[in-house]
Amino acid sequence: MQSSDTIGFFDSGLGGLSVWQEVNRLLPQESTIYLADSINAPYGVRSKEEIIQLSVKNTEFLLEQNCKMIVVACNTATTKAIKYLRAHYDIPFVGIEPAVKPAALNTQTKSIGVLATEGTLVSELFTETSRKFASDILTISQKGTGLVKLIEDGLIHAPETRKLLENLLAPMLAKNIDYLVLGCTHYPFLKHILKELLPPDVETIDSGEAIARRVDYILTQYQLKSASPSPNYQFYTNRSAAMMETFMHDFEMPYAVEYKSF
Repeated sequence: MQSSDTIGFFDSGLGGLSVWQEVNRLLPQESTIYLADSINAPYGVRSKEEIIQLSVKNTEFLLEQNCKMIVVACNTATTKAIKYLRAHYDIPFVGIEPAVKPAALNTQTKSIGVLATEGTLVSELFTETSRKFASDILTISQKGTGLVKLIEDGLIHAPETRKLLENLLAPMLAKNIDYLVLGCTHYPFLKHILKELLPPDVETIDSGEAIARRVDYILTQYQLKSASPSPNYQFYTNRSAAMMETFMHDFEMPYAVEYKSF
């Protein structure tokens, strides 16, 4: 591995772009490759064995591109597969987990909501994090079933998306939450709708900034930080390049999006 090598990202689709944005904002000099496995989204309804298999496939592709680090930009893949990946590949991996800790530490009402996929909510990692940091906090967890597909299909502004969110939020608001943890990397793309649906005293929180800081820390630790004046940003999807680009309309740097069957 060399400092000039690339940081790889993979997700079960387009959600991890929210993580990519935070990493790029903190480390714009780093070249990156993003892999969207949209054809297999969502991972949250798949078995652990399937998720490991898909994560290995994604990792192998990124390693072929000479990545020096891989960000598993998917909560479910982190909870189900990152231990396997770390045991089988000699490269740093950074994973994602719901931001339960900061929500629990900062709540004033002692009540927080967590919106995540089923795979994340039933995971050992989520259970342990909640036990460690939120044992004295009322945590209302909701499975966001259907949200990932709506987002992947470009239906963020559709009435059915808004209605689904209203139904998911109702039990949380009834319990006086003041933090909503977005436990899937797809969900930050819904922030503008959530702002309309949530009371002003309820704050949404996700893991993007914390992950960017972790990437920075590990690159420094391994002496792998790049100082390139002309980084490359490459994006791959196995579904629709055009759809992917609609999620990147505010990306100000030059980048390339390519459909690739994998």
